[in-house]
Amino acid sequence: MAERTFSHEDQAFVERLDQASQCHMAWTRRVLRCALLRTSPGDDVLAEDAHARCDFGLWFRRNRERFETIDAATARHLEAQHQRMHVAVRAICRGVLAGAPGDPATLDAFERAQTAVVADLAHLKTAFLSHSARVDALTGLPLRHGLEEDFLRYRASAQRHGERVVAILMDVDHFKRVNDTHGHAVGDLALGHVADVLRTLCRGGERLFRFGGEEFLALQQAPDAGAAEHAAQRLLQGLRDAPLRLPQDAGTLQLTMCAGLAESGPDESMASVVDRADKALYQAKAAGRDCWRWARPPD
Repeated sequence: MAERTFSHEDQAFVERLDQASQCHMAWTRRVLRCALLRTSPGDDVLAEDAHARCDFGLWFRRNRERFETIDAATARHLEAQHQRMHVAVRAICRGVLAGAPGDPATLDAFERAQTAVVADLAHLKTAFLSHSARVDALTGLPLRHGLEEDFLRYRASAQRHGERVVAILMDVDHFKRVNDTHGHAVGDLALGHVADVLRTLCRGGERLFRFGGEEFLALQQAPDAGAAEHAAQRLLQGLRDAPLRLPQDAGTLQLTMCAGLAESGPDESMASVVDRADKALYQAKAAGRDCWRWARPPD
């Protein structure tokens, strides 16, 4: 599997988080200059709605949904502390410019809020990078990093409900031919298209991953073997029914895939289940592709 790389959008987001932290740490110097030189720190500090007008405040509101996705509680805490920091520093600077004596409580409030803002930004950066490392930038699907955790959760749930966990390992048929014929840009479009189709087709109790290259894996909690077979058929048929429309009105590209199914044994490891599904996948390829095959039960 290719080494994980972050998209330009992800990199820009992280850079803005770093800039926000550096910018608000620099406020300490602006407060010091105001105190020593009696110079205004600027309208972005003194305005009543400065917390909503500063660069970070504007950017935060534009990206609020993304922050909520990363860590909703920390995002709300950051927003509140950011506003408290602005309120405190505005009071400090207005007092200095008016010649009023310093208020230790207001300075303490500013320092606490600033510390909290910097800590929240650092936490969100770490959480964002951790989340991004688990999500494929091309397809938006989770990568295999979280597969084992989900597998164990699915198996525990299946055992409680008298069901079974089935791994469905899928491989896009003749994908090298797509790249060789149409180029890697179309190949990337094809992978994104396959992911979108499979994501739409997956139902409750099914979890989809990009397993690597042109391989995708679905975990399913199924009541019986027949339900797993219907799921595999649904996924394969759905891709058959959804050809990719090529750029610049260059026609469509018919895509198919084959699949290997493996039911987890009661105490079988995830690696063993996926290995058996992989062997079943090769049987499907040998059978002519665009089909599915069951793996042998674990020894």
